[in-house]
Amino acid sequence: MSDYPILEFKNNDLNYGFDLAFMEKLLPKKFSNHSPFEYHQIEFFVFILYTDGEEFHTIDFTDYHCKKGTLLAIRKGQIHKFSNKAIKGNILIFDYEFLGSFFTKNEAQKSLLLFNEFINKPKIQLNKKEYAILFDIVLKIQDEYFNNKDSFSAGIIRSFLQVFITQIYRFKTASGPRNINKMYLQEFIQLQNSIESRYKETLKVKDYADFLGLSTKALNQITKSIVNKTAKDFIDEICINNIKRELVNSNKSVKEISYDSGFEETTNFNNYFKKRVGKTPLEFRNN
Repeated sequence: MSDYPILEFKNNDLNYGFDLAFMEKLLPKKFSNHSPFEYHQIEFFVFILYTDGEEFHTIDFTDYHCKKGTLLAIRKGQIHKFSNKAIKGNILIFDYEFLGSFFTKNEAQKSLLLFNEFINKPKIQLNKKEYAILFDIVLKIQDEYFNNKDSFSAGIIRSFLQVFITQIYRFKTASGPRNINKMYLQEFIQLQNSIESRYKETLKVKDYADFLGLSTKALNQITKSIVNKTAKDFIDEICINNIKRELVNSNKSVKEISYDSGFEETTNFNNYFKKRVGKTPLEFRNN
């Protein structure tokens, strides 16, 4: 178990999986189970739209400079933290069921690709026109969420959220579309999910190929076409990122983390980590 708190979706006022908060009201509060300024893991999806102030927001050990017009997309399972109380903005929070109960499966999967850090960067810096468009949608969601709250609200908010997401895709396309081979996208997501759940059991490309009923050649073709990495590099990147979380946010010894991560010898674990990070696990923890 890690020491950083895991936040599950909870909204006692509504019977559907959506919530909305303002940073200027949320961040100064004292929470009994976590601090927004320390790493915490979320079990839901979040859009953060900055309207004033500046900070460095950390998502999975990467700092992102955020200011007015910054949009962050943070997915379920990631760890993150704020760094400044004196910022303003809107936080849109929702779970997969909130999208899935209204969107088609393809629409929901496409929407969640915005939160996949291997395909899209968590940060988008909007220009004035883009910011105005998204902020207007957020205002409509706010009005529905706070002022109406009737039996139609869930569907209306989902519709606005769909427009919000579709507008983001429009902005991304206008700024230069990234070519992703959609033919392999479903297999890529399946592979990513499989690695996330099994990396402690195996780091072998052949094992993941067998899990998916594919050849190792096909697996390499999939990862090359989506993220321009070999399957082995992709497996290692996910494993290393999870090990980093353990090192920074757990009281376990390096030896314990080594064993939990599937390494029988701590020396092999140290060499594996240093080759890919440039530091030993202990150096990374103490940095």
